[in-house]
Amino acid sequence: MKTTLQDAKAIVLAHYDRIAQATPETVADALGAHTSADWHWRGLHPFHEQTGAHAVAQTYWTPFLTSMKSVQRRQDVFFAGRNTGGDDVWVASMGHMLALFDAPFLGIRATRKIVMYRYAEFNRVVGDKIVETACFFDLLHLMSQAGVNPMPPQTGMHLVQPGPATHDGLLFDEQDTQAGKDTLDLINRMIGDIAANSNADDVDLPRDATPQQELERCWRDDMLWWGPEGIGATFTIDRYVEQHQQPFRRQLGNREFNGHLARFAEGTYGGFFGWPNLTLTPLGGYLGMPGNGSVRADMRVVDIYRRDGDKLAENWIFIDILHFLNQQGLDVLARLQET
Repeated sequence: MKTTLQDAKAIVLAHYDRIAQATPETVADALGAHTSADWHWRGLHPFHEQTGAHAVAQTYWTPFLTSMKSVQRRQDVFFAGRNTGGDDVWVASMGHMLALFDAPFLGIRATRKIVMYRYAEFNRVVGDKIVETACFFDLLHLMSQAGVNPMPPQTGMHLVQPGPATHDGLLFDEQDTQAGKDTLDLINRMIGDIAANSNADDVDLPRDATPQQELERCWRDDMLWWGPEGIGATFTIDRYVEQHQQPFRRQLGNREFNGHLARFAEGTYGGFFGWPNLTLTPLGGYLGMPGNGSVRADMRVVDIYRRDGDKLAENWIFIDILHFLNQQGLDVLARLQET
């Protein structure tokens, strides 16, 4: 029987309930309750890809729950959809893990204070099991809350990032199918605009006369771009161009789009992830790194969007920046171990 979006949501929520009740000692069993034996889990650097509940527990969840106490999952966005170009059902969740940071995690010093650990997760559901997961988290954001700042000053703003301005991102109930189609169509048009205008070699001769004109096609003027730590959040089209788009396009070249593993929408929310989405050549200066023209580095990225009418209003972004830097020879976590 075909898995419905509502059935898939129920399975993911039950999965989250089991994790919420787990301890470091029991989390492997909790993870196994709603996942397949060959569950394919993707986590950001340094966790990467794992297979099966015990491997995921040993690699990520047991260390996390050993360090973080009284963990609460605070979801801001929750939606499901059928993958573009296929019939697979995916469920997306985004928000923060609120916790007390009571023991070191990956060499990040404990604060014994509250932390808000940003995450976005995509789960593919077949029947009554989760068979594939992409778990993105913002470790640089956690470091910043712990007083560890390994990055140069960011072009945007550090914030504990809120959920949607409309407070309607938790789509637990069935949604209008046309609304989801409209959202996905808008996201696809926006992706097409980026592809037409993002070649670093032609940055002064885009299809549109200005970057603002490119963005005005699909974005509200008062757009909110909730970027990852290291880049930061920015507000309005003009400030987005200044604080993210221009550095990205001028300091990274030879952009190769590798596609998305999942891209879908429901209601006025949609999103995607890739593994990796992009491969680029650092030209010098981006995230404080030099560029010699010979290094190619991958970007694993999540984008989650809120549509308002016929324009995109908000965008939450997660990038595996630690992996991107590691490919260029900078191992941030190893540096932490040395200090």
